[in-house]
Amino acid sequence: MRLPSSIFVSVSLFTAETTAALYLSSTYRSAGDQIWQGLTLLFTLVPSVLVQLTLTFIHRDLSRDRPLVLLLHILQLGPIVRCLEAFCIYGSVGRVEEPYVSITRKKQMPRGGQSEEVERQVGQAEGKLFTHRAAFARTSVIQAFLGSAPQLTLQLYICVLQQGVSIGRGTLMVISLLSIVYGALRCNILAIKIKYDDYEVDVRPLAYLCIFLWRSFEIATRVVVLVLFSSVLQLWVLPVVLLNFLVFFLYPWILFWQSHSPFPENIEKTLTRVGTTIVLCLLTFLYAGINMFCWSAVQVKLNDPDLINKSQNWYRMAVYYMLRFVENASLLLLWYIYKTDFYKFICAPLLVLQLLVAYAIAIFFMLVFYQFCHPCRKLFSSSMTHGLWNCSSLLCLMCSSTSPQNRPMGKSVLEPPSPIARKPAAKDKAHDTASDGTDDLPNDTTYDMLNDTIYDTPNETGNNISGGINGDIGHSVSCNA
Repeated sequence: MRLPSSIFVSVSLFTAETTAALYLSSTYRSAGDQIWQGLTLLFTLVPSVLVQLTLTFIHRDLSRDRPLVLLLHILQLGPIVRCLEAFCIYGSVGRVEEPYVSITRKKQMPRGGQSEEVERQVGQAEGKLFTHRAAFARTSVIQAFLGSAPQLTLQLYICVLQQGVSIGRGTLMVISLLSIVYGALRCNILAIKIKYDDYEVDVRPLAYLCIFLWRSFEIATRVVVLVLFSSVLQLWVLPVVLLNFLVFFLYPWILFWQSHSPFPENIEKTLTRVGTTIVLCLLTFLYAGINMFCWSAVQVKLNDPDLINKSQNWYRMAVYYMLRFVENASLLLLWYIYKTDFYKFICAPLLVLQLLVAYAIAIFFMLVFYQFCHPCRKLFSSSMTHGLWNCSSLLCLMCSSTSPQNRPMGKSVLEPPSPIARKPAAKDKAHDTASDGTDDLPNDTTYDMLNDTIYDTPNETGNNISGGINGDIGHSVSCNA
């Protein structure tokens, strides 16, 4: 059994960022900056409350008699208690013989075109650790994009206005950036575990390094671009942020309404329709927060039983990065045009070039990861290069179809097009329809994103243990050891 190091990292970042934010807010109060103090506390306490609610929801503490644990969650000490509990479970493994175990079956990565299925016995203690890992994986993503990302943007904006970086503010910015990158990394690993739940996935250190570099350049560039734009056009930054947020918040709901699927009822049996709607809104809210700063590896699909899109859609990823690159370049251009003498101490053209190159480096590491370091690249239905090439060709065809048809010189503008000229357009339309249908490809992998609590009920056939991000357990059958 592996050491629950991911839980320790999550709790360490959560504790360090909360402590640094509380110290920095006290310095703002001493300096009389009540606005900065209020915003710093807001971006600290709101994600902390969401983290406590997530841990309580996943572990089903409301339906269990654990008043002390609930009290500690109210005091915002839930992650620390859960971390200690996970390490206590890890230390007790092997000391006491467990009366019941579960048999799990996982496929190995195909070698020579064949994939073998391996059986393994898993005890109840190891199953509980999987639940803890799954819970902290989700809380890391919530803390990163609903707390650390706005916090980093705010503190960097204050640094630009004051033209200086204090020790407390610099410390908080470094911790927030690490928290965001770590949350994005856990989101990538979570997406891999969800899409390939039937397989035993082994993520190598080189893959972690590629994801870390990819997300670091992508997130840092995005935050700097937003801060520079907001420093010269304060009134226009709110429409830009709201437009980005509303597009990604409403996009899963629009696809759900277009599919005419029934309303999801399998999230939690104890939830009413109103409670289910609130949970789905929070899920899409988090999805929009992730896409505000970087590409979300976990794609929400509300008409799927597991609420997750398990197909690998290269077209959507390519369109996202193309549009995001154009948006960053446009915001930098507007900043360059409307910048004041306040930025005379920096070389503006060089800064713009550095930011665009940094975003291109992020895309480069993303391509390296999917092409060479992805643990399940052998299972891809199509190669990433082929998919991106088809996407670029599709965009070119769409642009050419919307532009006026090229005609030889000397012909009248009012001359109707010949019937032959209409045939490529029909092919383009068919190509668009085929490409848009890739999201609905069947997939036999299943994963319950929200409802993965482990039940310790002995002597029951079919006692499934849903896995966490560091090791998923599926297809389990209970038996007496």
